[in-house]
Amino acid sequence: MSNLAINAERLWGELMETAAIGGTAKGGICRLTLTDLDRQVRDWFKARAEALGCRVTVDDMGAMFARREGTVDVPPIAIGSHLDTQPTGGKFDGVLGVLAALEALRTLHEAGYQTYAPIEAVNWTNEEGSRFSPAMVASGVFAKVFEPAWAEQRTDCDGTTFRAALDAIGYRGAQHCGDHPLSAFFELHIEQGPILEAEGKEIGVVTGVQAMRWFEATLTGQDAHTGATPMGLRKNALLGAARVIERVDGIGRAAPGSVATVGRIDNRPNSPNVVPGEVFFMVDMRHPDDAVLDRMEAALETAVHEICEPLGLGVAFQKIWHQPAVRFNPDCIAAVRRGAESAGFSTRDMISGAGHDAAYVSRVAPAAMVFVPCRGGISHNEAEFSSKEQCAAGAQVLLQAVLDYDRQLAERGRPR
Repeated sequence: MSNLAINAERLWGELMETAAIGGTAKGGICRLTLTDLDRQVRDWFKARAEALGCRVTVDDMGAMFARREGTVDVPPIAIGSHLDTQPTGGKFDGVLGVLAALEALRTLHEAGYQTYAPIEAVNWTNEEGSRFSPAMVASGVFAKVFEPAWAEQRTDCDGTTFRAALDAIGYRGAQHCGDHPLSAFFELHIEQGPILEAEGKEIGVVTGVQAMRWFEATLTGQDAHTGATPMGLRKNALLGAARVIERVDGIGRAAPGSVATVGRIDNRPNSPNVVPGEVFFMVDMRHPDDAVLDRMEAALETAVHEICEPLGLGVAFQKIWHQPAVRFNPDCIAAVRRGAESAGFSTRDMISGAGHDAAYVSRVAPAAMVFVPCRGGISHNEAEFSSKEQCAAGAQVLLQAVLDYDRQLAERGRPR
């Protein structure tokens, strides 16, 4: 088990190869979920997996499972992440986890190593949430957090539904999402923060994910001519939004460990000589403690109404996503820790500040995550970077963790 080694050059080569599918001029990737570029990288993944003799299945949310059989017919140990990106995404967010899973399967295949349980490489659909909000739609349906019919009717900015986009690229599978039991799930990801790099640690042993909530707000005033409408008679929706955004920033700074952001805003009619009559924006709030997040949510609701009522603005406000704080499975965490130790890498336990598919999958199967550093902690950015050595280290720990957990399953399954 300990002498199975990831091929660092091959993994890096495939990271660079897939980065060309939707590659941007600044060296990142724009590969939004369920676009033709997403179809192209899915086709690439499917072809590579089938070349290893894996059987690739797809569920009705578009999640892909590449299966390498084990010696017994038990639920598989799944490893993977996602292949969709942000509009100005980097080469590693999500992609590293899927390609490292593929490389782990290839390493087992080339060594002729037979695992007890089947091993599956997974590509989850719409993890980013940048085209269809909220994030992690497929893994959310898989874990029965979202109703399939609701997820299928999520729309992008152009009004295209998730279902229509999935059908358009030909990746609606026959299996009902969630009818796919797992023995465990392990996800490798870049940290997306600066802690590992700052402390000189090679591997993050992820013990959980902080709580997070997304909100949508629409402020409605009145379109009016900028030259003919006195300041005191305006119902300026953008002014209200600006004041709310400033209050969101203050809420994010009020409690240690809390963060709050407005990252999307649509101003209408968005004309230089029209007082804005309607503004839509989204708020993202996060904290490791659900109780603190409750207080942040209450402060946000209060702020929206305190600001908008004196300005004469109508308010439509709703929470569209709520992920409680997640604690990963102790046996899976231990497998990651032993995997890092056996490979000789330094470690640090940590809570993920970002959401990941593993957070939802952990509701229906034992799960844990592996983090590797990214330069400057930068992610969701075309400048996102992890070195070849860091990517290979993460993939090696992923493989070792899977083999360790597979050994645990085998020991439990043997007659006493």
